[in-house]
Amino acid sequence: MRLLFSILFKAGRLRDGSRVGVRLLLVLNLGLLLGLASPALAQVRSQAPVETGAQGEENIRAELIPLTRWAAPGSTAVVAVRQQIAEGWHTYWRNPGDSGGPTTLNWRLPPGVEAGDIVWPLPTRQRLMSLVNYGYSGEVYLPVPIEIPASARPGTTLPLVADALFLVCSDQMCVPVQMSLRLDLPIREGAPPLDPDHGRALQAVLEAAPRPAGIEARAALENGVLTLSAAGGPLAEIMGRAPGVTQAYFYPYDSSVIDHAAAQSGQAGPRGLSLTLTPGAGLKAHGLTRPVSGVLATDAGAWEITARPGPPLPGTAGGAALSGEAAPPAEGTGAGLILQSILFAFVGGLILNLMPCVFPILAMKAAALAASAHQAGEARRDGLLFLAGVLSSFLVLAGVLLILRAGGEAIGWGFQLQSPAVIAGLALLMLGVGLNLSGVFHVGAGLQGAGAGPLSRLPGGVGAFFTGVLAVVVAAPCTAPFMAAALGAALLAPWPAALAIFLMLGLGLALPYVAISLSPGLLRRFPRPGPWMERLKALLAFPMYGAALWLVWVFSRQTGPDALALVLAAGLMLAFGLWLSGMNQARRAQGGTAVVSAVAATLALLFAVGFAGLAATRPPSAAAAGTGSLTAAHWSAEAVRAAQAAGRPVLVNFTADWCVTCKINERAALSSPRVAEALKASNTLYLVGDWTRRDDAISRELERHGRSGVPLYLFYPAAGGEPRILPQLLTEGVVVEALTGR
Repeated sequence: MRLLFSILFKAGRLRDGSRVGVRLLLVLNLGLLLGLASPALAQVRSQAPVETGAQGEENIRAELIPLTRWAAPGSTAVVAVRQQIAEGWHTYWRNPGDSGGPTTLNWRLPPGVEAGDIVWPLPTRQRLMSLVNYGYSGEVYLPVPIEIPASARPGTTLPLVADALFLVCSDQMCVPVQMSLRLDLPIREGAPPLDPDHGRALQAVLEAAPRPAGIEARAALENGVLTLSAAGGPLAEIMGRAPGVTQAYFYPYDSSVIDHAAAQSGQAGPRGLSLTLTPGAGLKAHGLTRPVSGVLATDAGAWEITARPGPPLPGTAGGAALSGEAAPPAEGTGAGLILQSILFAFVGGLILNLMPCVFPILAMKAAALAASAHQAGEARRDGLLFLAGVLSSFLVLAGVLLILRAGGEAIGWGFQLQSPAVIAGLALLMLGVGLNLSGVFHVGAGLQGAGAGPLSRLPGGVGAFFTGVLAVVVAAPCTAPFMAAALGAALLAPWPAALAIFLMLGLGLALPYVAISLSPGLLRRFPRPGPWMERLKALLAFPMYGAALWLVWVFSRQTGPDALALVLAAGLMLAFGLWLSGMNQARRAQGGTAVVSAVAATLALLFAVGFAGLAATRPPSAAAAGTGSLTAAHWSAEAVRAAQAAGRPVLVNFTADWCVTCKINERAALSSPRVAEALKASNTLYLVGDWTRRDDAISRELERHGRSGVPLYLFYPAAGGEPRILPQLLTEGVVVEALTGR
C-alpha cells in the first residue's frame, strides 16, 4: 500500500497509482480498490472512541497539545498538532511547493466551540531533483486558536477531536497518514499557566509565526520577470539601522505564482526591499490580474504580506544586494524516484499495448509479422526499425512537450490531438491505410505467397519505422495505468531524466512486437504464406476504417458541422484519388499507360489536401462534452468551490473525445441508472472538464493533481477539503461507492 500511495502522491502531487498482461491489470485494479477503500476504513476508525496522547506510525507520530493547562470560559485557547517526524521524512506547509500536499484538520467539537485556521510556522525549503518543496521535518507544532464559549462551565472538560491527514514523504516515496487526535481541555476560571510540557515551545512558535505587520507591498510583471517590493512597517525601522536586511525570500500562498526552484535575488532600500522572482505557470498563462499574498521571510523577521499589482514602491531598491538563493540540495539526490518513474514508464508502456486506442496499430503489426514470419532476417530488421520509430517519436513528442512547458505553456500528454488539423490528417491517413489493406492501391512490392496476391504494406524497413511512428501518434490518447505517474514525474524532472522516462515508455510499448520478431521459435509457429494472407489483409483493413471514423467523429466535436462536411469531402476525394492510383498500378503492371487517370488521381489527392486544410481552419462551433447519459455542468474551479460552500459533494470528470479510455468509462461506469440514482440521492454536482480542444485551465488542474493527460476523476466531499482521486479504469461499483461512502 505504501508503494501504491507513493505513486499516488509524489512527483508534482502525483496521485495516480502496477507483471505485464492481464494479471498485472488485475493486480493494479486490486491495489486501486484497496486505495479507494482506505478512506472508508479511516472514517470507520474515526468514529470509534478516540484515544488521547501521541499516535502514529514509524514515519510520524502526532498528538494534540494545549498552550495552557486549562481554558477560561469566553477565552481563546490555543491547541497545536505536535508532529514528531522520523529522520529522512517531512510534511508540508500550506503551499507545499512543486509537490506534496499540506496537512489538513477536520475538527469535531462540542456545540459553541469553534476552531480557527492553522497558524503556519515558517517552513524550510527542500530540494528534490529539480523540485523545491516547502515543509517541515523533526518536531513541528501547528497551532490552532480555539474559541471557548462563555457558557462553558468551570470544572468540566471539552473534548476536542481533530481528524488529521498528513502527507509524509521521503526522497523516494510518500505515505498519507490519517489520525483522529483528541484532547480533553479542562475549563476553569482565572488566567491559566503555560502547559508544563509543551507550553514554552508552543509559545515560541506562536511568537515567531509570520503575521501581518502593516507592510505595504506591490507586484509588477514585466518582460517575464516578477518584481516584488515591500516597504513600511517594521521594514522601514529595520532598514534604518545597520546591518538592516541581508537575506530575503518570498513564500507565496498560491503554488502557481512563482517558479519555486528558481533563485530569488533582491536589493535593499532605505524604506524596504525588492525581490526579483521568476513567475510560475499561473502568471505566465494569465498575467498579474490579482494581488499576490504570502510570507516575506528575512534574517530580521518574517511577515505576511499582500502585494497589489502596481509599480515598485519608492525606497525599496538602490542599496546592497540581498541573498535569496533557492534552497540548497536536501539530503538524497532523488535517484530512487527517477528509477521508480523509469520502471513505471516501462510497465505503463507494456500495458499501453492492451489499451483500446492502440488496437488499430495492432492490425498493422499483425500484417507485418505475417509477411515476414518465415524470413528471420527481414523480421529482425522490421522489429528493430519499428522500435527505432517508436523511440524516435517519443523523443520528438517529449522534446516538444518539455520545450513548451519550459516556455510556460499549459499542455499535457496527447496535446497534439487537441489540434483539428492533426485529427483531420490522422483520419485521412487511417483511411488511406485501410484502402491499402483492402487492395484499392499498393505500396511496396509485398510478399508473394503460394497463390496469394501481395500483402500490401509500406515497403520494407521504411514501413516498419513509420508503423512505429504511427503507433506512438495513435497511442497518445491513452494514459495507461502507471503512465500518469511516470509522465507527471517526467514533466518535473531534469531533462535527461525526463527523456529517459519517455524512452522507457516507448520501449515498453514496442517490446512485445520486437520480442516476437527476434524469436525464431515464435516466428516458426506462424502459418506458411498462402491464400489466408489475402483474407487477413482484407480483415485488417476494418480496424483502420473504424479508427478513421472515430477520428472524424472527434474532429466534428472539435469543430462543427461545416468543418465536418469539408473533412468528409476530403475523405471522398482521397478515396477517389487512391482508387485511380490503384487502376494506374494495374494498367502499368499489364504494360499499358494511363496519363489521364494519373493526372485525375493527382488532382483528386490535391483536392483532398485542400478540403482537409479548409476543414481544419474553420472556427469551432459550440459542442457539448462527452458526458455519457448523466446531466452535467461545465467544470470550473469556481463551480467546485461554490458547490462545496453550499454543502454539496462534487464529482468531476476530466475527459476528451479523443480519449478512448474516457469514452469506455463513460459508457460502462458513468451512464448506468445506479450511478444516476446515487448522484441524485447524495445531491452530488456532476461537472465535466472537456479537454478535446486545448484548455489551459484544465491543463493546470491536471498538473495540480500530478497528471499530464486524461482521464482524471475527482470526488470532492461535501465537507470540503482536497478531492479523492478515482481509478483511471472505472467501474459502476467504484463510482457508486465514492458517491455513497459505502
